[in-house]
Amino acid sequence: MRVLIVTIKVKADKIAEFQDATMANAEESLKEPGIASFDLLQDEGDATRFALIEVYRDDAAQERHRATAHYARWKELAEPMMAEPRTRAMYRLLGGD
Repeated sequence: MRVLIVTIKVKADKIAEFQDATMANAEESLKEPGIASFDLLQDEGDATRFALIEVYRDDAAQERHRATAHYARWKELAEPMMAEPRTRAMYRLLGGD
């Protein structure tokens, strides 16, 4: 399995909107057969900082996800809410599938 960790800093006045848009994307993403989990985390010390933890079942699942309408909608809504560019790091799950 592949694990994508995305870190995002959101504009302070967009926190609730970002959460809503991201949770809607997560809900739809979990319906995809290639996604094992999709979690949104918020930093306890800085409410404007978030992390997305996306677990893909295989190498092609991320590309399939990025081609969905719900991802395109999330990107359209969320990117203007970001205070700085998001960062991404891909990991391979060890000891898992």
